[in-house]
Amino acid sequence: MKTIFSGIQPSGVLTLGNYIGAMRQFVELQHEYQCYFCIVDQHAITVPQDPKQLRQNIRSLAAFYLAVGIDPNTATLFVQSEVPAHAQAGWILQCLSYIGELERMTQFKDKSAGKEAVSAGLLTYPPLMAADILLYKTDIVPVGEDQKQHIELTRDLAERFNKRYGEIFTIPEARIPKVGARIMSLADPLKKMSKSDPNQKSYITLLDDAKAIEKKIKSAVTDSEGTIRYDKETKPGVTNLLNIYSILANKTIEQLEQQYAGKGYGEFKSDLAQVIMDALAPVQEKYYHLMESSSLDDILDKGAEKANQVANEMLKKMEHAMGLGRNRG
Repeated sequence: MKTIFSGIQPSGVLTLGNYIGAMRQFVELQHEYQCYFCIVDQHAITVPQDPKQLRQNIRSLAAFYLAVGIDPNTATLFVQSEVPAHAQAGWILQCLSYIGELERMTQFKDKSAGKEAVSAGLLTYPPLMAADILLYKTDIVPVGEDQKQHIELTRDLAERFNKRYGEIFTIPEARIPKVGARIMSLADPLKKMSKSDPNQKSYITLLDDAKAIEKKIKSAVTDSEGTIRYDKETKPGVTNLLNIYSILANKTIEQLEQQYAGKGYGEFKSDLAQVIMDALAPVQEKYYHLMESSSLDDILDKGAEKANQVANEMLKKMEHAMGLGRNRG
């Protein structure tokens, strides 16, 4: 059975984009692959975090993983900082990385643009991300298009290590879903949906109530044409809404175009809002139950135990290959 690794930062309530672009596919993949789902809290501290809020976000994200359908008896769910091998392997891979290739990372350039002082961690976290992946002999990493560059760097570092020190690492491949990989902003369909957007109407969170969902979909940007038709170039707003509808309702784009032929945006948006509500209602119910339950901690303890076992074994192989530590025969 092949191995999948995926990590999400605990940076607040997840959006519909996170759910469609990542978490829904995790639920399907967990039965076909050996899956490790990691709450990457050490990545979150590349920017300042409130400690109390960060702890809350970690717990919240764990609850979301389970609420959307991750089975802890099938997949391994754990917190990154509870597996020290991640930081240790991250340092080793940082020493194999070149400053030039880290400075070329699109996310570093975007997040550091116009700032007087930038955390060194913002520059060097891609090797930590590579360590996250490589510690588990990962074959496949499900990511959105914006993370593809990081997977390419991970592959480069793995190949560089293998060439210098022996065949230790599996070379992972990115898996980018054909539909829904990049759900766009409701206010600006040329930008990715993000909870960091100052315009709260641009995104739907997994905890938005029915009234908020209806309001946000109603105000979503479309165009003046008035026809419900899929066209990325000329109708990005309508296309984005069709993608969301198609995935959540399990209907093809063609079916939706036929269903709404001759109908206006009002009816289309009203129906889409209901589809989103129906999809999120069971997730929200389970989420709130888990946040009050001690079973969440038990699941994370069990996940950390399994992850430590696997990650420590790989870390020892890395250190031995490089000549670190003492040779005990």
